[in-house]
Amino acid sequence: DYRRQEWARPEHLSARLFPVESERLPRLLRPGETLGHITAKAAEETGLPEGLPVIAAGSDKGCETIGMGVIDCSMAALSFGTTATVQTTSRRYFEPISFMPAYPALIPGAFNPEVEIFRGYWMITWFKNQFAYQEVLEAQRRNLPPELMLDELLKSTPPGAMGLVMQPYWSPGLDNPNAKGALIGFGDVHTRAHVYRALIEGLAFGLLEGLEAIERKGRCRVERLTVSGGASQSDEICQIAADVFNRPLLRGRTHETSGLGAAMATAAGLGFHPSVEAAISAMKVYQHEFRPRQQASAVYRELYERVYRRMDRALGPLYRETREIVNYPARRG
Repeated sequence: DYRRQEWARPEHLSARLFPVESERLPRLLRPGETLGHITAKAAEETGLPEGLPVIAAGSDKGCETIGMGVIDCSMAALSFGTTATVQTTSRRYFEPISFMPAYPALIPGAFNPEVEIFRGYWMITWFKNQFAYQEVLEAQRRNLPPELMLDELLKSTPPGAMGLVMQPYWSPGLDNPNAKGALIGFGDVHTRAHVYRALIEGLAFGLLEGLEAIERKGRCRVERLTVSGGASQSDEICQIAADVFNRPLLRGRTHETSGLGAAMATAAGLGFHPSVEAAISAMKVYQHEFRPRQQASAVYRELYERVYRRMDRALGPLYRETREIVNYPARRG
């Protein structure tokens, strides 16, 4: 029962659908509570000190969100990882997408409403493998990550990718299982660089759509964004996100904020800080702020409202037709 943050009672729908005996369920602990201590055998196997406390933290995205310093609905956390997400912290339970529960937050009594794009910034790897052999070779020669070489493609193209717009559903979400990826607007001026920019912009549009669902269901207004995940190491990708969302975007000193959030819960649990909130305040550090560029934001707002948001409804019937013709994705059963 995500709303109560406890195992579902017998009359709850979850308990009826999944009738697991209560004695088989583990005891639930709050973030910061002690799970146990390193045993002698575990110490021998791992090299960790015997008796070292093991502290409860939270879900990966929950840790990531507080690791970015998001403690209320005035801020939202963007995760530029394999699965792209937008998430906030709320004292009130709500579901941005029906039947997709808000996980318990690491802050006591709070929740993390979230919207996901399943094949999120994994799409950078897809693009690199399919279209960026030249950049991969150059990166090897210069001993650099190939993804940094792709930033040059973003620098060489204007906001809006000369009219290319991408719907980034290379893998559909649970709320829209028939959705597919699409790229529209091709002309003879377009190059690989425009395709890559459209990919990055399309992911940002998808996350903006998720943020608007959070604001609508949560009856709140997000004023600032924070970012983490592998793709957040790119200044160009972060700037595009700030422009698309038309909000300031903050990046911390590490893109691995799940580990930082778990450390915050641990520090509070061990008494180094009086609360998780105090640990967040003491341990979060923002090193870079990306401010939206108004001219770019205006272009993105028009593309988002007049093109992107209409793509799924316009293309949905065609997705169903192509599935029937070629049986992809394959039907089960």
